[in-house]
Amino acid sequence: MADKQIVVFSLLNEEYGLEITSVQEIVRFQEITKIPEAPDFIKGIINLRGQVIPVIDLKQRFYNIKSEITEDTRIVVVKIGTKTIGIIADQVSEVLHIPEEAIEPTPALLNDFNQSGITGVGKLEDRLLILLDLEKTLSRDELKQINKVV
Repeated sequence: MADKQIVVFSLLNEEYGLEITSVQEIVRFQEITKIPEAPDFIKGIINLRGQVIPVIDLKQRFYNIKSEITEDTRIVVVKIGTKTIGIIADQVSEVLHIPEEAIEPTPALLNDFNQSGITGVGKLEDRLLILLDLEKTLSRDELKQINKVV
């Protein structure tokens, strides 16, 4: 079995992981231009080397808490289908190789919880890593709202 390469980021001291293949880059936080009447979790847009991309706050989407911007705050630029979006992360800590056998399927309890896009839980020595599939994390309606932004 092959290892999965996972980009690890945190929200509210919980660690999340995205497969590296969905991550384009990680950039320092920059000013976000707000969009009128956008849903709360859509923070606005940024200009990333000439490309305008929407930025979402997963902390607000998951926990209904706005992200506080610190020195460690990063924007993780990801591809969801054909769309490029940015995700605000409290911090991005590392890229890990996780063996397939260290990844537990999503517990049934989490499957029922709002179809949250959790694809599994990475079991590391003393930590658990929640693995996300952003295409499933965001509902069709939310993706439509993001598409309206840019």
